[in-house]
Amino acid sequence: MTTENDSIDVREFEQRKLPSGLNVLTILSIIGCVLQLGGAIYQFATAKTTYDNRDATYAKMTSPDMPSAARKMVGDPEVFMNTLVKNYENKIPIMLLALVSVALCFYGIMLMRKLKKQGYMFYIIGELLPFLSLLLFVGTFAMHGVGFMIAVAFTLLFVILYTVNRKDLID
Repeated sequence: MTTENDSIDVREFEQRKLPSGLNVLTILSIIGCVLQLGGAIYQFATAKTTYDNRDATYAKMTSPDMPSAARKMVGDPEVFMNTLVKNYENKIPIMLLALVSVALCFYGIMLMRKLKKQGYMFYIIGELLPFLSLLLFVGTFAMHGVGFMIAVAFTLLFVILYTVNRKDLID
C-alpha cells in the first residue's frame, strides 16, 4: 500500500532528473574545462621559451616565404610580438586567473548538473574571466586573430546554449 507521501517523493525524483540536453552540454563543458586547464598550464610552462624565441618568430612572420593565409591568421607581427611579451611578463597572474576561471566553470557545471540555478552565474563568470584577464594583463592588442575569434565563438555558443537550457534549472 502506498501513501500520499510515497507518491510525492516519486514525482519529485522524476522532476529532478537531468534533461538530456543539459546533460550533453555539461559533459562538453567539462571537456572544455579540461582543455582550458591544459592550455593554461601549457602557456605558463612555455612562456619563457616563447619569449626567448621571439626574434626567430618575428623573422619567420615577416619572411616572404610565409604563406599569406598563415599571415592573415596571425595578424600584424608587431601586435603578435607585443602579445608574446605581455604574456611572459604577466604569466603568473594570467595562470592564476585561468585556474580561477576553470574552477568557477567547473563548480557552475556541477551545480547545474544538480539543477541549481546559481550554477549558471558561476559558469558565466568563469567563461568571461579569461577575456577580462586578457584585457587587464595583455591589452586590447591580444584580442585579434583567428584564435581569439574561435574562443569568442565557443564562449558565445555555450553561453547561449546554457541560457536556453536555464529553464530546466530549479532552486
